Amino acid sequence: MTKYQIYFVRHGRTFYNKLHKMQGWSDSPLLPEGVEVAKTAAKALSDVDFNLAYSSDTRRAMATAKIIMHENKNDLKRHTIKEFREQFYGYFEGMFAKEVWFITGDQHGTPTYLGIVDKYGLDATFDLMKEADPFHFAENSEEYWKRIDHGFEKLDKVAKDGDKVLLVSHSTTIYSLAERYHIPELEINETPKNSSLTILDREDGVNSISTYNKVLK
Repeated sequence: MTKYQIYFVRHGRTFYNKLHKMQGWSDSPLLPEGVEVAKTAAKALSDVDFNLAYSSDTRRAMATAKIIMHENKNDLKRHTIKEFREQFYGYFEGMFAKEVWFITGDQHGTPTYLGIVDKYGLDATFDLMKEADPFHFAENSEEYWKRIDHGFEKLDKVAKDGDKVLLVSHSTTIYSLAERYHIPELEINETPKNSSLTILDREDGVNSISTYNKVLK
């Protein structure tokens, strides 16, 4: 039996976050305020006995992981894991989020992201976006979950029983995991804040989330 914990932290606030633009595989730098909130999170996590430290391979995630591990008591090498990138928005990368979700959902009776989740379920946010993408570059749910599952398989090969793994990731990625794997009594009614903490327990390939979107102070 192997059980380990993944401490998912959303990256610090970025330029695109402030402008409410779609930021999937596209990237923008952390804002000064994003750096400061990441530093606060780093201090809150400084005594966590991490055994492994990861981030997605985006600049914003790597920068946040660097800030966190600079404060941590363990001097660990940071690794990247591309499987835990944000959702790929394809044609819609860099566009204003409100406009994108209107294009994606309005013809289906709900012009907002959370509206699509409430009416059709989480996977529909991926599938309807790919359908609306004129080039169909955006990930659908099957492509997305295949990527995420491959990421867990990678971690399973290196994580040992009892390990704590830092993994700096992204809003939709963390939200989708929480939607799928949260314990029944945990309410998931918003996307995670920048530099917030979500803890996933993984035991013999089975995931469970009991801490979500915890603001670190």
